[in-house]
Amino acid sequence: MKQHRRNKLIAIIGGVVLLAAAMGLILYALSENINHFYPPTEIKQGKAPLDKTIRVGGLVTQGSVHRNQESLKVSFDITDNQNVLTIEFEGILPDLFREGQGIIAEGKLIDQNKLVATKVLAKHDEKYMPPEVEATLQKYGHPGKSNDQKNDSY
Repeated sequence: MKQHRRNKLIAIIGGVVLLAAAMGLILYALSENINHFYPPTEIKQGKAPLDKTIRVGGLVTQGSVHRNQESLKVSFDITDNQNVLTIEFEGILPDLFREGQGIIAEGKLIDQNKLVATKVLAKHDEKYMPPEVEATLQKYGHPGKSNDQKNDSY
């Protein structure tokens, strides 16, 4: 094999190896940063990983909000109308947070009954519900919205 052909072959093989390594690192970084969504029922069934950041959504259960008078700690329950999950959060809740409200909490699952949240997201108006929460509620028996209600938001 001639010297210039061998150099080209080495350069091509080196480029392919570097490209494969870069793609591997990118895919690894993306897989570590993806937060999967779970409804309370799937958490109770053991489908959600412990000690890994996940998102959980549902409706805040009536009468379940308990605030610590000496700090910003708050705990509340969410439901998908099948199962209930307790959320603990320390911080300022969104202005639209209230009982009966659809929310998504992001945090780490301590056990199948409790999630320690780092972020709580609430819906932004009276007609919107996060798509994941709406799909979960419809899956587990909540009537949800009709098509007329979905198309009314401008």
